[in-house]
Amino acid sequence: MSMEFEIIFTAVMVATACALVGTFMMLRKITMLADAISHAVLPGIVLAFLLTGSRNVLPMLIGAGLLGLLTTWLTELLRNRGRVNEDAAMGTVFTFLFAVGVILISLFSRQVDLDQDCVLYGEIAYVPLDLETHLGLTLPRAFWQTGGVLLLVVAFVGLGYKELKLCAFDPAYAVSVGISTVVWHYALMSVVSLVTVSSFESVGAILVVALIVAPPATAFLLTDKLRWLLGIAVGIGGLSSVLGYYVAAYYNASIAGGITVVLGALFLIVFLFAPDNGLVIRWQKGRRTPQSVVAEPSR
Repeated sequence: MSMEFEIIFTAVMVATACALVGTFMMLRKITMLADAISHAVLPGIVLAFLLTGSRNVLPMLIGAGLLGLLTTWLTELLRNRGRVNEDAAMGTVFTFLFAVGVILISLFSRQVDLDQDCVLYGEIAYVPLDLETHLGLTLPRAFWQTGGVLLLVVAFVGLGYKELKLCAFDPAYAVSVGISTVVWHYALMSVVSLVTVSSFESVGAILVVALIVAPPATAFLLTDKLRWLLGIAVGIGGLSSVLGYYVAAYYNASIAGGITVVLGALFLIVFLFAPDNGLVIRWQKGRRTPQSVVAEPSR
């Protein structure tokens, strides 16, 4: 297995997990909460490391999940009880928790084997160098870590598809048929936290937001059917991972940055030329529309 394949495959797994959860976040209009969670989980990772003394996946996922839930709860509390706008609430909560994480790293820098730059930007090029053996197979640690979270995301979306769909499109009806929108909201936020922390070493906390936001947003311009939306979002994330790798290799640049640039380029192309919603297509249709006939004055 070549290093090139290992890097691209890891990127595709990350992009797939991000696209799946990002689609439901976009439909519920809480996409930027992923940005808040991606920053706010840092203290959970640090505390998990300090308590266990290890960088094992499970403690860090638990720590990140708990901080993700705390971020969501605090944001809802400030918005509902404190009369604070949602964007202001998110900004206040995630900057505070992220700052706490940075301070913890600074205070325990000799004990914490974590780097702020790694958390923020990641470095997927190092994936093939960190190997682990499980079930008799020696593979990059990112395969086991990201692959496990991806399987969890696929199971979550598959088993909760109906509930997630109803909560996204018609929360009132979901409540009327006995579905707890609050439970599914926090379940989704927990999964987003797991996806975020599992992607830290690959694409970093900042760039993982692009993988959560851009593929669903691009797919939304191409279809209004949920199953197609999920499939197209995953396809765009995977295509961007492959093209982004080769763009970065050609220019000797950051791979995660290359992936994000390709995501932006694909969104721009679709925004302009989508068959029904593209800006250029709508402009051309407008030019072909005949002038309105002036109504005759009433007699």
